[in-house]
Amino acid sequence: MATNPQNQAGGNYDPAGSTQMFRAFVDEGGTPQTGSRRAPAPQQSAGPRVGVIVGIIVAVLVVAGAAWLALA
Repeated sequence: MATNPQNQAGGNYDPAGSTQMFRAFVDEGGTPQTGSRRAPAPQQSAGPRVGVIVGIIVAVLVVAGAAWLALA
């Protein structure tokens, strides 16, 4: 019978180590300490949103122009 490396005497062996790394990550900074406060999130500027709107308008104009040229 073949030996299964994951079924060892220890029972909790993780060959990739991902479980141990995840537990260390959770234990590292999961809950804030009593009395400490988080800094408020910075307000997002409207810059990226305006760029997306302008990009959509330009894309619609390009598609409309191509359709107009194709049907003319």
